[in-house]
Amino acid sequence: MNVLHIDSNHPLLINQLNDLGFTNHEDYSASKEEIEAKIAEYDGLIIRSRFTIDQQFLDAAKNLKFIGRVGAGLENIDCDYAKGKGIILFNAPEGNRNAVGEHTLGMLLSLFNKLNKSDKEVRQGKWLREANRGLELHGKTVGLIGYGNMGKAFAKKLRGFDVEIICYDIKPNVGDDNAKQVSLEILREKADVLSLHTPQTPLTLNMVNAEFINKFKKPFWFINTARGKSVVTEDLVSALDAGKILGAGLDVLEYEKSSFENLFKVDEPKFRWMRKSKKTNLPEAFQYLIQADNVLLTPHIAGWTVESNVKLAQTIVDKIKANFC
Repeated sequence: MNVLHIDSNHPLLINQLNDLGFTNHEDYSASKEEIEAKIAEYDGLIIRSRFTIDQQFLDAAKNLKFIGRVGAGLENIDCDYAKGKGIILFNAPEGNRNAVGEHTLGMLLSLFNKLNKSDKEVRQGKWLREANRGLELHGKTVGLIGYGNMGKAFAKKLRGFDVEIICYDIKPNVGDDNAKQVSLEILREKADVLSLHTPQTPLTLNMVNAEFINKFKKPFWFINTARGKSVVTEDLVSALDAGKILGAGLDVLEYEKSSFENLFKVDEPKFRWMRKSKKTNLPEAFQYLIQADNVLLTPHIAGWTVESNVKLAQTIVDKIKANFC
């Protein structure tokens, strides 16, 4: 079987597929149109998020038997259309769930203890102890929306803290010893912290908006290590400004390109220049976030560790092997 890799991944993926008898080809720079023109030659496709696999692409992939997405979500693939053509889809949420759980916990502890703010101040020669008095997780209620691989990993990390962990999911009976499944109404009533762990679907696009936020009974802390387009950033900023949201840890942003590699379709040096410019074209909501002391931002790296790089690749190999060897 011929397999085309259009995103670079850990070398074990190609090495182990070679050992299993697959013929591997790599093309990390060609355009979507160029890949589409030759995809009929391949039985398998390995991707991350470089471009969308739509109906036109799938129609051209006349011999495709599987697509392996080295990551958790499958939103960049027209899954129903692919399955209708008999194409098997593999993803790897098992590979980076631990990394996401640790990153989410790290963001929460950093926000509660003002680590990013106080670190910045000390580097500027400021020694402000009272202004940086922190909070403890002890006694808080942490609410999770989405209780699959990522939500469960985060809940497991919280077991060492004296917190109440509750979760809401559209699937029934997903709660376990680490989190009690509750209705969305109960979660909104009790949560001191809200953490998103949902995939990107029509149901989750723009899910966290002003109406959603205002239904929470008390001010809360917000963490998003899931998908940026689940949050209406302007509404999030309004809630931060009003004190309805006490602080936010955002590993993902509404403004990300679908590849997750860039913001605003600009390269990194230009983006740095734009941040320094007084005449910036950046959205006002984003300008608020980058200046706020109670907001922690990371560039979609929650699942991006040395270890997860290996585990993601290994998970895809194992799934291909189980189905085709």
